Amino acid sequence: MSIGSGPTKDNILEFFVQAANKHNFSLDITLNVNGSVITGTIISAKEYFDTLSEIFKDGDDIAIMLSEQLSNAGKSTQSDIDSEANFIHMKETKVYCGDSKPTPSKGDILWRGKLTEVNGFFLGKIYENSDK
Repeated sequence: MSIGSGPTKDNILEFFVQAANKHNFSLDITLNVNGSVITGTIISAKEYFDTLSEIFKDGDDIAIMLSEQLSNAGKSTQSDIDSEANFIHMKETKVYCGDSKPTPSKGDILWRGKLTEVNGFFLGKIYENSDK
C-alpha cells in the first residue's frame, strides 16, 4: 500500500458481494475482521434492508417510519446495481471473539460490515454441534 492511500478491498470478496447484489446469489462464508471471526451467509443489500424493514413494520409510528426508510434503502440498492460494493451483508451470522461461544449464540442475526475492514476469508460456515 502506498503512503496516503486508504484501506483496500479484496477484489475476490467484492466480486462475491456484487454477485449477491446483482443476482441474488448467496454464499456461506467466514470472515476475519480485526481479530474477530464472523461466519454466516452473504446476502444481497436488498435482502438485508428488506429483512430489517420487516422487523419494524408492525411497531409504533417511529418503527413504521424506520421500516419505510429501510424498504426505500433496499429499493435504492437496485438502482445502484453497477456501482462499486463497499459493504458486505450477511444473515445467520455468528461472531467469535477468541475461543468462547459465538455472540450472539441464538437467533437469526443480520450483519453488515465494511469490505475495507475484512482482513481475510474462507468459503464455508463455522457450525457448532448444536447447529446441525
